[in-house]
Amino acid sequence: MAEVQASTVEINDAIFCTHLKEVCNECSYDGREENDGFYGFDAAPRDPIEPPAVTTNKDGVYQCKKHGSAECNQCFGWKKQITRARTAAKKAGRK
Repeated sequence: MAEVQASTVEINDAIFCTHLKEVCNECSYDGREENDGFYGFDAAPRDPIEPPAVTTNKDGVYQCKKHGSAECNQCFGWKKQITRARTAAKKAGRK
């Protein structure tokens, strides 16, 4: 049986499934390796990052709901979130 590729969306350079999850059981998507690689990390077990509440602008680009910005570093600080998740995974003993 052929593997079905989950549909994805990009939110300020990070990739999520259409359910806005980095890891989604509903569509069998796991974007952690892709997001880690984009930000210069080797793939490692960690909890998924989660986008804040988002909306789309008239061009269909996702933006944070709080500030109305598609490039909001405060809400879309993916590298910082990934770093924190990787540190927490190391402390928890995941390798």
